[in-house]
Amino acid sequence: MSASTTRNDRDQLLSDLCPELCKKIPEHAIITNPEELSAYECDAFTTMRQQPLLTVLPETIEQVQHVMRCCFTLEIPVVARGAGTGLTAGSMPVENGVLLAMTKFDQIHEIDAANRTALVDPGVRNLAISEATAPYNLYFAPDPSSQLACSVGGNVAENAGGVHCLKYGLTVHNVLELEIITADGTMITLGSAALDSAGYDLTALMCGSEGLLGIVVKVRVKLLPKPDCASVLLAAFATIEDAGTAIAAIIGAGLIPAGLEMIDQTGICAIEELMHAGYPTDAAAVIICELDGGKEEVADELSSVIDILKRFNASAIEIAQTPEDSKRIWAARKAAFPALARLAPDNYIMDGTIPRRALAQVWKQINVLADQYNLQVVNVFHAGDGNMHPSILFDSSDDDQHKRAFELGTRILELCIEVGGTISGEHGIGLEKINQMCLQFSEKELTQFHALKQAFDAKTLLNPGKQIPTLARCAEFNAMHVHHGDMPFPHLERF
Repeated sequence: MSASTTRNDRDQLLSDLCPELCKKIPEHAIITNPEELSAYECDAFTTMRQQPLLTVLPETIEQVQHVMRCCFTLEIPVVARGAGTGLTAGSMPVENGVLLAMTKFDQIHEIDAANRTALVDPGVRNLAISEATAPYNLYFAPDPSSQLACSVGGNVAENAGGVHCLKYGLTVHNVLELEIITADGTMITLGSAALDSAGYDLTALMCGSEGLLGIVVKVRVKLLPKPDCASVLLAAFATIEDAGTAIAAIIGAGLIPAGLEMIDQTGICAIEELMHAGYPTDAAAVIICELDGGKEEVADELSSVIDILKRFNASAIEIAQTPEDSKRIWAARKAAFPALARLAPDNYIMDGTIPRRALAQVWKQINVLADQYNLQVVNVFHAGDGNMHPSILFDSSDDDQHKRAFELGTRILELCIEVGGTISGEHGIGLEKINQMCLQFSEKELTQFHALKQAFDAKTLLNPGKQIPTLARCAEFNAMHVHHGDMPFPHLERF
């Protein structure tokens, strides 16, 4: 399609759509200027960009319904966007489509301390819920590293987790009820304020659906009481193998820490240069472990964890003595990815999940792959639940580096599948990993995914082309990519 044809199509769509939208939406809430639209052309995954036809910033549920009804009638695709902190191009606009920015939905409507729930808008920041519920000694458990900025609607879309999801679960485990707008503008309620509801668990289905099934306009979240006591420790190791086996041994002993993280030496040094948190820069890896609960329970578990860490040759163990020490250790961990920005112009953050037993094995193989592709990889893992975030450092202005970075990313995702893991833990699929879905799922499984999409969105207007690849795309990708039917990593033990 030529540029002039595309421009003509765009102009025609605008002339058809804008008058309809303006019937119920103020003109200032509709952005059509290309310069202003450039702010919405990507999420935090910046290597893919596309300007939308227009952006709408609704302020009421009725306005969201109106947008969806107009787009449904004209068969114009719609992509919902929250804070834009996503890392897989999941909220990147589609050509000649509408971007629905939900940032003005930012109210906490109800805090029910007795039932430990809160009813919030999708644009409420993740951390804002915990801040608002702190006077009741309650908090919202999911805490992705971007919780200062990311919104609850985005948490639902990606089923986000964070450093404490090992014990307290992902977003899906902390959401009770959703109000959504369907592709044709109908509002429906999924779940309930009760702990369970009849019928299929469509609330869980929406968590991680990446905006393909409906637009979330209200969320009832579960709140947890703040634990009586919490203890944080930082342990240093001279080898990757010892750190990885120590993680597996902690879980194998029946201990479920609130958080259990692992960082490699390059990550340690980058974090320390930025945060000056006292991380040991001579260690090959560090483990951060947080235990919480009653005082006696925490004391017993802390003793057990320390015994395990020493058994696997921890070279140093620091136990936080004050709340300020704990905050220092965790603040540095959550600054890991900003710290890496100091090492290279671009950072391709991967997101896969593997069996805990494979941590050391996969970590070593990632380093082998990094050498093969002549790129630096920094490993930061939510190690307790096997969710790893290898970060590939590169310069996107160098076409060869850019190409090698994404080839290396593909190999890392293959590695996750090969050891019995999955290609996403909390970042979702979006456009970034859509080809790797062809490696993880069979044709029959993908067919079921498409059938589910059709049940909610028969015209395929909601975030089209994301998350679930077509069977034709998979046939083409597999024909070009699969290693002649062989396992890509035949030397690895499968789990």
